[in-house]
Amino acid sequence: MGNTVAKSNVKKIRKLQEGKVVVGFAGSTADAFTLLDRFDEKLNAHGGNMKRAAIELAKDWRMDRFLRRLEAMLIAANKEEILVISGTGDVLEPDNQVAAIGSGAMYAQSAALALKKHASQLSAEEVVRESMSIAADICIYTNHNIIVETL
Repeated sequence: MGNTVAKSNVKKIRKLQEGKVVVGFAGSTADAFTLLDRFDEKLNAHGGNMKRAAIELAKDWRMDRFLRRLEAMLIAANKEEILVISGTGDVLEPDNQVAAIGSGAMYAQSAALALKKHASQLSAEEVVRESMSIAADICIYTNHNIIVETL
């Protein structure tokens, strides 16, 4: 809350579609849960098509008077793609299959890109853990309570 840690072990990742889609969030927790519910509804309405569901959510998020006040961001991933979804109507497919959101995003993303490029012997999970640890060492709003979900 502001510059104070209110809860250091929040799980900001959820599995949807019977574990086929992982969604992470940054920002207001209550807002993110609202968006997660809407995204799950969109996934169900579009037969699990993650990109279509993300586009429909982004359109609603931007145009709906209630939703556009929500302050959060989402990352959605399945075995084929990663998407970053924002309230400005963006649905972004990141370069190099690496995406990050939140306060430590640029630190984690930079570390992940470097590890992916120069430490090819690391698994995807190892890259995530190490890049998050590096971000936690640098960003005052990121901590070492890291939860990793795999598909």
